[in-house]
This record gives sequence, structure tokens and C-alpha cells, in this order.
Amino acid sequence: MPDAGKSLVLLVALASACTEVPRVYSTRGQLGTEIFRDEFERDELGPNWRQTGDGVRIEHGVIKLRDTRNHPLWLEPSLPDNFRIAFDAWAQSEEGDIKVEVCGDGASVATTTNYVATGYVVIFGGWNNTLNAIARRNEHGRDRVTASEPRVDPARRYHFDITRSGGELLWEVDGKEILSFDDPAPLRGPGHDHFAFSGWEAEAHFDNLVIEAL
Repeated sequence: MPDAGKSLVLLVALASACTEVPRVYSTRGQLGTEIFRDEFERDELGPNWRQTGDGVRIEHGVIKLRDTRNHPLWLEPSLPDNFRIAFDAWAQSEEGDIKVEVCGDGASVATTTNYVATGYVVIFGGWNNTLNAIARRNEHGRDRVTASEPRVDPARRYHFDITRSGGELLWEVDGKEILSFDDPAPLRGPGHDHFAFSGWEAEAHFDNLVIEAL
């Protein structure tokens, strides 16, 4: 007969595998419920995504953007008011410039070189890898928050967490806070409830997207 202690351990492990256990992603310890996941293990974008321009492809289970010129790849399912967006991202060159949009309208694109977004713009290694930023709509606006460090290492794969709780948007990379943006009039609700991968000219890669409601 099998050892009773080992049998008990096996039963506990099986029970745990069948039970959804909240996970802690943020350094601030907030728990969330997963509402969307995409690992991009396919050849086509599929119905959950709205492509607004050229320069977007899936290769070997990875989203690749290049020369998109602020024509975002919008996620069709909407965001809740409070959320965590987690994904992996990495650059292909010393230019850096890893960019996403949060709380946008799910449709807008650049019509001029001076693009004004409908949500918040989060940029890692922008302006030729000299600046990180969170901007409310206008990435060149005076109300953006910025940091000059860290810079993007093109040989490194990063894990992003972008969390919105109330009026604060918190951005972490590999578990470390990069920037936070406190908005007294948060962009939320219809017209401000979508996420997108975006960019300008430099090639950036994205994978393993998970969205949680908080």
C-alpha cells in the first residue's frame, strides 16, 4: 500500500491545482481576478484585436510591431475601472521605444505626427532611449511624468505591470516601480476603457498578456 503521508500530500496538491488562488503581481500587494489572457500562440490576430495600421504581425507566439506610427493594436474587450495589465516586452534595437496605451477609446489612430491619444500613454525608452514617461493623452504634454532611468537594454526581456486603482496609474517593470501618475479626473468608462500595444518606428515585441480586475 502507498505511504499514507505521501497520499495526503498528493490529494492536497490535486485540490490546490483545481482551486483558483489569487496571485500577487504588484509590489503593493493588490490581488486581482483574471478576466483576459492572450499568449499569441497562433498565426492570426483574431477577433479580440483591432489592427488600425500596418506593421503588426504574430511570429512564433509573439506580437511584433514596427513602423506603426501611432496606429495602435487595440484590444476589443474593455477594461474595468480598476485593473492590472501584465505582459512581457522587449526592444529589438538600441532605440528602445516600447509603448502601450491604457484607457483609450479602442479605435483612435494618429492623423498627424503630433498624436493626441484618448487615454494614457506609457513609454519605456522613448525619444531614442532617453526617457520613460506616463502621459495623459499627449505624450509631449506638460503634465506627463518622466524618468531618465532605467534605459532599455535590447538584449533583455522585461515584465510590465500597469495597475490602476482609483486615480492612480502605477507602472512597474520587473517588480520595480518606474513611475506613477495621479489623476484627479481619471479617464474611465466608455471611450476610456481599452488597452493597446503601440509604437512609432522602432520594433518592439510583446507576449503573455494578462488582465485582472481589481
